[in-house]
Amino acid sequence: MTVATKGKPATATARPGGRTALVRRAVLAATEDALIEYGFAGVELPAVADAAKVGKTTVYRRWGSPQALVSDLLDDMAARSVSATRTGDFTADLSANAELVVKTLTDHRTGRLFSALIAASTHDADTKQALADFYRTRVSEWAAAVTDAVERGDLPSDTDADEVVRYLSAPLYYQFMTTTKPLDAADADRAVRATAAAARAGVFGGREQDTRGNS
Repeated sequence: MTVATKGKPATATARPGGRTALVRRAVLAATEDALIEYGFAGVELPAVADAAKVGKTTVYRRWGSPQALVSDLLDDMAARSVSATRTGDFTADLSANAELVVKTLTDHRTGRLFSALIAASTHDADTKQALADFYRTRVSEWAAAVTDAVERGDLPSDTDADEVVRYLSAPLYYQFMTTTKPLDAADADRAVRATAAAARAGVFGGREQDTRGNS
């Protein structure tokens, strides 16, 4: 996934080998630590450079802004995320997705990381775009399992696969962001059952059909 961010040169999202890759990894790790510890306000280029043991000039030249660091971190996270499950069983695939969401949001580090990213996205347009691009990538990957179900005839032919995936995770993120109740397996199971029932009932219909050749 390529994320367009102000002040972010193309080299910031490249995946070169050797020392350049090591520098990028160290800087992104320091950026992640800063987000977890201090939130978006704590992502300062000089501090990130010091924590990564990288020259400040390098960080300013390659990234140039806190937004660019966060954008590149999200790009890297999308590339390293767990691959989507495609078992041939629609409910099992939904369960794998929901369980991964719960695991991610309840993890001590990644839960705090996503809290910081979501909070930052509410007041910083570049971070909002980068986070939207991250989720677009992840939704698209998991949507393949829904498309499989459509092709097997398990779901209506006009099912919008992306919307199914978003609907599945929506209540989990809502609980995570608006309550103090920890997410658990029961929450994941409830989201799976609701999503599966809605999808089979045609709630996510309306995807454009290919009408070429029809009179």
